[in-house]
Amino acid sequence: MPVFISYSHQDAHFVNRLAAHLTQAKVHVWVDTWELHVGDSLISKVQEAIQESSALIVVLSCNSVESEWCKRELNAGLIRELEEKRVVILPALLEDCQIPIFLREKLHADFRTNYDHGLRLVLEAVAKVTSTRLGRVEDPEWHTDWALDAGEVEEYFCLQLTFVAHSESQPYCVLTEVRMRCNEIATARYKKYAEAGLESFGQLMLLEFLRGTEKLDNLNMIITDDTTQMQEFRAYDSKIGAGLDGVIICRRLGEDTGRDLFFHLGRQISGTIDQIQHRMRPLTQEEREKVKEVFHRT
Repeated sequence: MPVFISYSHQDAHFVNRLAAHLTQAKVHVWVDTWELHVGDSLISKVQEAIQESSALIVVLSCNSVESEWCKRELNAGLIRELEEKRVVILPALLEDCQIPIFLREKLHADFRTNYDHGLRLVLEAVAKVTSTRLGRVEDPEWHTDWALDAGEVEEYFCLQLTFVAHSESQPYCVLTEVRMRCNEIATARYKKYAEAGLESFGQLMLLEFLRGTEKLDNLNMIITDDTTQMQEFRAYDSKIGAGLDGVIICRRLGEDTGRDLFFHLGRQISGTIDQIQHRMRPLTQEEREKVKEVFHRT
């Protein structure tokens, strides 16, 4: 998903420079002058962009803090932060100005004296909300840190999800590895995505394939002691012959409470896939055509 840049048009020179550097770093940005066309509804297009963005970079200047448009965009971002309970707004301080009260306690990317330093801070902040390799899933009982690894093993494409789940109310965490190996057909399909420059999309499709199995929602692990628990699984599509064979390796770390732990792994996997999908930018028309070609060729 894109990163929305909120700014005053009087600061367009700075914003165009910033957006260009973010784009060079492979960050998908949404800037109104880049995206809007004659006849577009300003309100609906901007509202849609803010709602679908991974984050909002709010450029703070004397011009922007007085702009009614910028105030509306900031308020929309603050509402999302409250609703989603995560960082959405990334302040970028262009010059000394009256910082809005709700942003004063946030760390700013300071561009006032050193552009490169400010850019580095912005890139670090954006990486946290756009990375498709690392992340954290929150739910009422647990927060789960995850990582995704991918590569070939003996000519078969493989994926591995690693989870570390923490509970504030328990003196332990749960370490889980989900190792998946594609069969020949699934590997061939992924390689076609990779050849088309759509590696991340191809990996997402494999993860969605996993989520499409009927057993995922009911995929739970019962940890009874301090030993490693293992469970094998298979996801297979008889229509196209593509399949995944996998194994789940799970164990508790920390204090042994003497109690069994019922761990909802399917929910953790599904939440991770949702987060990866949310962080990916939408496909261009050219890329959608390439996806169609892959489907027709397999």
